[in-house]
Amino acid sequence: MPARRNRVTRGEDYRQTVRAGRRVGGALCITHAVLRSPEDAARFGFIISKAVGNAVTRNLVRRRMKSIVEQRLRNGATGVDVVFRALPAAADAPFAELEREINRALDRVERRQASTETRS
Repeated sequence: MPARRNRVTRGEDYRQTVRAGRRVGGALCITHAVLRSPEDAARFGFIISKAVGNAVTRNLVRRRMKSIVEQRLRNGATGVDVVFRALPAAADAPFAELEREINRALDRVERRQASTETRS
């Protein structure tokens, strides 16, 4: 599990990220991201609704997503708030496919962050 400083925990932070964040769509999840100061720690949140499946299935999807995010944190992700909204297809997807989609979305967010930093 990501450390507390790397988690979106407040409801207001979830709402702000989903409403004002940049959206990256996919077949398995929707990613919302808000860029912050590059010195700030990256924070991640997960929304897994009952449409994904029963509690066992939802927790499996959440654990898989957290595992992928932990790898990104080890690789040095900073300066962004990200909220993942899992879609029902995520319940049946193999880990490798979920990992590929989340990494694709995070790569797009990082490219956006890099282009913003070079303009400043």
